[in-house]
Amino acid sequence: MAMQVGSPDGEEDEVMSSINTTPLVDVMLVLLIIFLITIPVVAYNVPLTLPPEINQPSRTNPQNVTLAVDRAGVIYWNNKAVDGADALYEQLKTIAVLEPQPEVLVRGDEDTRYEFIGKVLANCQRAGIAKVNLITQPPPRG
Repeated sequence: MAMQVGSPDGEEDEVMSSINTTPLVDVMLVLLIIFLITIPVVAYNVPLTLPPEINQPSRTNPQNVTLAVDRAGVIYWNNKAVDGADALYEQLKTIAVLEPQPEVLVRGDEDTRYEFIGKVLANCQRAGIAKVNLITQPPPRG
């Protein structure tokens, strides 16, 4: 039994130094076909008419109550300082029974801690106020 190692004429085979790009081209063509098939599916949108952005200034009814909280946590009822959270709760209870119930508009200073605004909102909820609005500065246009 004989075994032959190497080339029959005794010379070694040359090393192949070129890269076979055929598998790379095949894979790229398959990916291209997949993308061409899936892009129209992804780009399909449901036709919707979205509502336009409208920022209407709020109309303050005379019976609405404006509560302002400054950065120190002092609460103001229609520009008059309130003695504390208990006094605020008592005033809110008096307006909660009115028909129709007035809205409460809460304004807070930019540097006010959330704790102070949270206490105002908690007192509104405890008193039974149905409509509480937070007044904010609209973002700049452009």
